[in-house]
Amino acid sequence: MSGYDYRPFLPPPGTSKIAGPTPRAHTEGRTKNNARAQGMFAKWAQMASEPFRGITTDGNPIAGLFERKPEGAPTLAMIEAVNALLARMSSEQKKASCFPVDSPQWRRWQNTELFLEDYGLRLDEVGEPLREATMAVLRASLSPHGYELSRNTMKLNRFLGDLVGGPDVMGEWSYTFCLFGEPSASEPWGWQYFGHHLVINCFVFGEQMTITPAFWGAEPSFADHGPFKGIHLFQDEERAGLTLMRSFSEAQQKRAIVYHSMMGGDLPEGRRHFADNLHLGGAYQDNRVVPYEGLKGTELSALQRRNLLDLVEKYYGVLPHGPRAARMAEMERHLADTHFCWIGGFSEESPFYYRVQSPVTFIEFDHHAGVFLTNPEPAKFHVHTIVRTPNGNDYGFDLLRQHYRTSPHHKHDHGGGGHHHHHGDGDRHHHHGDGKHDHHHGNGDHGSHHHNKT
Repeated sequence: MSGYDYRPFLPPPGTSKIAGPTPRAHTEGRTKNNARAQGMFAKWAQMASEPFRGITTDGNPIAGLFERKPEGAPTLAMIEAVNALLARMSSEQKKASCFPVDSPQWRRWQNTELFLEDYGLRLDEVGEPLREATMAVLRASLSPHGYELSRNTMKLNRFLGDLVGGPDVMGEWSYTFCLFGEPSASEPWGWQYFGHHLVINCFVFGEQMTITPAFWGAEPSFADHGPFKGIHLFQDEERAGLTLMRSFSEAQQKRAIVYHSMMGGDLPEGRRHFADNLHLGGAYQDNRVVPYEGLKGTELSALQRRNLLDLVEKYYGVLPHGPRAARMAEMERHLADTHFCWIGGFSEESPFYYRVQSPVTFIEFDHHAGVFLTNPEPAKFHVHTIVRTPNGNDYGFDLLRQHYRTSPHHKHDHGGGGHHHHHGDGDRHHHHGDGKHDHHHGNGDHGSHHHNKT
């Protein structure tokens, strides 16, 4: 049997994990008496309340890695698209979706199908004009490949919904959009889009942008019938990982492989998470300490270094040309300090995990066990990918911190003391109907947003 054949793992009639006809009903059904889910939400809330540091190897972010400079981001096209979206939104929708640029709300994304949010513009609850206007924001902000990947992720979400009898729970439009700050060619701002298997955090500052944390996934990763037939995602990311792994000598492969087993076997207790599987950079892991593992850039031949950059480009290819070139140049500058590690086998049939980690990037690829399909072990048709910017520049927060440190009109507000100036409970109610907002700071209680009503 091919590792790509999902059909044997379709849930038999009456056994689907869909727990209600609507997203809210399903969420209540799935979480109500579920101690494991509630424990995860409590852990998320606790992690969200910690001051932001970023992913590091030892708890101490490396300073001076990210610099403010124009990189050719398509900022004017993005501003135009966001303003067109705002023009279509009601004042209530703006109030629910618009936050200050430094709001802790940035950190509250998640990638499950559970509809836990009481804020944002939820696309399956609005009409086509708002959906199209939101897609125009994604199209203006991403490369053609990045936009297509994101749209196809949404379509495969609906394909899964149809497969398991929950088309309204996992639909093409089961996603939430939020805006941070006000669209500007000179001041920092950004947008966030998230839902099942798709998360993009797009921060914009002048002609510079970041889109991390970002998440693309699919179960299954292709559609073989119906309206989305022919969509097949993550083949390039899978193939480039295998190409790199197979270009290593036996001694190099031994150093790159940190565990041979994806579950059980030599995999240590606790390395595998029930929801994130082998991913370390998932939802709410903004401050995770992840030591380097595997093979280091200095141990690679010139050809292997090129293969590694080819692999990274598969992920940064979602960015428009200028920012993509800037990220790749940054990668090359830190190539000697880039680490590549692998879990699992690397035959055609083997599911696997890999991670590329350096001072400036953190990329994970993981074949997952079934969530809505029934495969008990990781399979090649269920893929999760994550991209983060370690050392404090997820959400562009390091660039924002530099801005606050040097910008006179923020000094009295923020004391230049970093970027966790959190707004208190009411922060989203300071917004005016036109999408503008005051810089009112609350009591700094970062955990006070009503989140995860379970």
